[in-house]
Amino acid sequence: MTRFIIPLIAVVLFYLEPIFSLFSPVTIGDMDYTLVPRLVIVYLIFITVYYSRKQAIIYGIVFGLLYDMYHIDIIGVYTFLYPVICYFTALLIRQVHRHILTVMALSIVMIALVELFSYFFASLISLTTIGFDDFLTSRLFPSLIANSIFVGMFGYLFKQLFVKSGEQLAGI
Repeated sequence: MTRFIIPLIAVVLFYLEPIFSLFSPVTIGDMDYTLVPRLVIVYLIFITVYYSRKQAIIYGIVFGLLYDMYHIDIIGVYTFLYPVICYFTALLIRQVHRHILTVMALSIVMIALVELFSYFFASLISLTTIGFDDFLTSRLFPSLIANSIFVGMFGYLFKQLFVKSGEQLAGI
């Protein structure tokens, strides 16, 4: 049963991302802040840490390809980026304890890497015209705050799901 729940939640999160994007940009004062939800990559990070690195990389390829086809016209950016983030997460988590707060902090760092890589790629091929300072203040920091709220709300639930699924997989 849980082998169907894990991809089902990933699909639901994939379709929720554009819905949460409708709340963006947020205008405070005279500044517009763009909030970019990264629900799927957070979910993939928790799969990597608490369930299976191999499964996370496979899901990363699939959902990265879907993200490329659904959200941007360039195939390959997120198809490459999602599995690489899962792999780096697996390497980093070996060095630290898998405590929930550590994984939550690691998730935020990985979201920052996804955003930075996306910005640098878009700048490289001239898809964006905003400067790096504007990117930091109007997109990166607000996105990290919004995604931190998501990680804080659902991180523990994801952990419990994957720990329970891992125990069922192992036959415990």
